[in-house]
Amino acid sequence: MKGYVTSKGDRWYAVIYEGLDPVTGKERRTWHPAGTSRTDAERLAARLAREINGRNDEGRSLTFGAYLTARWLPGKKLELADSTWDGYRRKIDRHILPTLGKIPIRRLQPRHLEALYDAKLHPTGDTRPLAPKTVLELHLIVRGALNDAVRRGIVTRNVALVAHAPKLRSIPKVEQQAWTAPELQAFLRQAAGHRLFAALWLAATTGLRRSELLGLKWDDIDLDAATLSINRGLVSVGYELHESRGKTANSRRTVDLDATTVEILGALKAWQQAERNAAGIEPTRWVFADVEGNPIHPHSISQAFERIVAHAGVPKIRLHDLRHTHGTLLIKEGVPVKVVSERLGHANPTFTIDTYQHVLPGMQAQAARIFEKLVAGGR
Repeated sequence: MKGYVTSKGDRWYAVIYEGLDPVTGKERRTWHPAGTSRTDAERLAARLAREINGRNDEGRSLTFGAYLTARWLPGKKLELADSTWDGYRRKIDRHILPTLGKIPIRRLQPRHLEALYDAKLHPTGDTRPLAPKTVLELHLIVRGALNDAVRRGIVTRNVALVAHAPKLRSIPKVEQQAWTAPELQAFLRQAAGHRLFAALWLAATTGLRRSELLGLKWDDIDLDAATLSINRGLVSVGYELHESRGKTANSRRTVDLDATTVEILGALKAWQQAERNAAGIEPTRWVFADVEGNPIHPHSISQAFERIVAHAGVPKIRLHDLRHTHGTLLIKEGVPVKVVSERLGHANPTFTIDTYQHVLPGMQAQAARIFEKLVAGGR
């Protein structure tokens, strides 16, 4: 980059010529006020040019892949949850680096990004296409990384801001599935006798997230008061277990339990203690533990759930859809949305309404009939 000086009236400016904009093709110049002295302006122009040229020398040899993996991603580990950071890492390794990794960061163009997105949405051969939502997530990672590169002075423009990518509003929402009450009963009958039956029962009757369920310790459960407290979650990052603080600010909450659930948890605790006493082992703190007393791995309970579903003769759903089933059945039975929202640990009731809006039309019809009785009940 080159610097020179110019004046307007009695004021001098250091002007830095930064070359052509890679997006618009127009020349770029930045003006820096330097006071009333030409000498001061010349010194400022020389210093700014040296600083920018130093940064450009660094950026000229730096590939986008090296920047992502050696600079940007390590920094994000300081601000992201472990599971979120690991998701970024996997998307970068699998999808971004093979296509964009070797391109010098200063030579990255919108067309490079658009070619990546198109290839992921419409792959050739036997490769399965990525969902538009996943491609949008790739775009957000690239955009965030380039924003950081601009702030650090490594590049002067974020080309992701003008690249075409899937729009959030055009991406169809994933349709969540829920069982009916008879289907849920059939599943629980099939699960009876399984080592993880109590965990699956609790997931169905409380709507806990998988991480919340597996993060429970016996100190979190008050069987006399029939409540449990959500204080942590357990997530898998690279197959290793990590404690999390919860998905939302409302995740840390107290959930009331029904009498049958209290009985099942009490039986589990007694059986667990008897099993460990017989083996001469100290009681485990975890509610759902393996034979060694370690918490159950998230993958293990998901796999167990899938096997039971396959033999239960019920529609195939995900483990997470037990949570959706819990919310759906409660709302259908007229439980206030605010109560359901608190029970599920949603950020706010508006999210609950949006999630379960498919249940509300029938409830509105019922409300209309109730009001009709109030107004015209004497006819």
